[in-house]
Amino acid sequence: MQKRIEVAGIIALVCCLTAFMGKFNGTSWTQAIGHIGTYSSPRVADLNGDGTKDIIMGMGQLEFNHCDTAVIALDGKDGHVLWHASSRDQMFGSASFADLNGDGVADIVINGRSAELKAISGADGNILWEYFTPKNPKDSARFHDLYNFYNAQFIPDQNQDQIPEIIVSNGGDVLAAPHDTDRPPGSIMVISGRDGKLIARATTPDRKETYMSIVLNDLDRDGTLDVIFGTGGESIGGHLYRTTLDDILREDLSQSILLASSESKGFIAPPVLADINHDGTLDIIANAVDGRMLAIDGSTNREIWTVTIPDTEAYSSLAVGHFNEDNTPDFFGSFATGVWPDLSWSYQLMVNGKNGEILFRDSVGYYQTTTPVVADFNADGIDDALLPVNYQVVNLIWTYHHHLLMVFDFHNHSTYQIGASVPGLNVSSTPWIGDLDDDQLLDIVYATMGDSTNVSLTSGIHIRRLSTQIPITQPVRWGAYMGSHYDGVFAEETVK
Repeated sequence: MQKRIEVAGIIALVCCLTAFMGKFNGTSWTQAIGHIGTYSSPRVADLNGDGTKDIIMGMGQLEFNHCDTAVIALDGKDGHVLWHASSRDQMFGSASFADLNGDGVADIVINGRSAELKAISGADGNILWEYFTPKNPKDSARFHDLYNFYNAQFIPDQNQDQIPEIIVSNGGDVLAAPHDTDRPPGSIMVISGRDGKLIARATTPDRKETYMSIVLNDLDRDGTLDVIFGTGGESIGGHLYRTTLDDILREDLSQSILLASSESKGFIAPPVLADINHDGTLDIIANAVDGRMLAIDGSTNREIWTVTIPDTEAYSSLAVGHFNEDNTPDFFGSFATGVWPDLSWSYQLMVNGKNGEILFRDSVGYYQTTTPVVADFNADGIDDALLPVNYQVVNLIWTYHHHLLMVFDFHNHSTYQIGASVPGLNVSSTPWIGDLDDDQLLDIVYATMGDSTNVSLTSGIHIRRLSTQIPITQPVRWGAYMGSHYDGVFAEETVK
């Protein structure tokens, strides 16, 4: 039996935390960008061929507003702007990478509101294609049954042009009233990687909306890609489904396998795939908005275990790592106390992947929808998790907003801050951790929004690289939103 850990109310004692300031080397930097905000998570690729990975993020202003700097690429060495691209609305998604124009440089596919989905040249920031371009200022994406696009994945070439295609979900009518159940259905789409043309579009089988970035993999090794997707929302019931790429290409999801249901709320955060019963098949682990963490057998589609966290809701995904001394992947996540839209404090827990037992509980910071990331920060052979934390300092006149990065060391039963506290908040931008410049030392890239007294989508952002002296003794297992490979799959063979 693993020893249980209960560490309550750490954030109330934030001034007493033992801060691991470490020693940060000269390649740490901060880039400030004014008058915009971000909900996007940083992802990295070497765009300029200098051997250091560069940082790509989405951003934007208030909803329905054009933004000249909606996608940005920053030089990983010093943070200067390599290029930026504009958009019609917020680009809240995270970048996917493939060489779409054959120039040998990774290109970017990124997504956002109002049917924003575009491919951008990684070399110079030029737009390669946009899925939807309005014909006139009054031509709304809603008139074309198009809504938000979520994070895209690449699939093998389907139209014999030697370029990978894109699979992506679309849904979520931003103009729908919070408790209006009459909402347009979501869809799963396959789009040409070369020119952005539609190849196939399949409507959700329950005809409910979707907010989930899909995850896909050949779970049972039968040569057919399996696709996991979810429906429902904050106040609308929904389902978690499994289908195949073949059925999506046929534009028919009627044979989708129902994995889980929720009568009152849906499935929003993307699931993760990991083999937790050691049968050689990836299993499906997902958060439901109604405060459940579910593990589903990838071979049988049956429940392995379920953890219910009363009086909480979940909008963020899970981090995966080996947090104890067995060889089964474990899961760490953050849940919100309250009922949407009245969500306040955060509640974190780590779950034993073998049996669903809760091994760690904490309640740290105001709720935000970032996902933890995972690395072995202290080189003890057991994974640790890093979580962005927002907190407030209140006096008689002002409320001051602050942000810090906290490491959860499950093996040594401790929690500590890394780096300095900074003004502002992180609302939903999961950090990236890994080795940007191949020096075998851990880098952390993260973004905050606003300052200590003003936090909004027009208050500016700070993107930071912390170059630590922490040695990377084993590959980073879960180093970004949706994992080190950006696909939601936990593979034992991971990247540095």
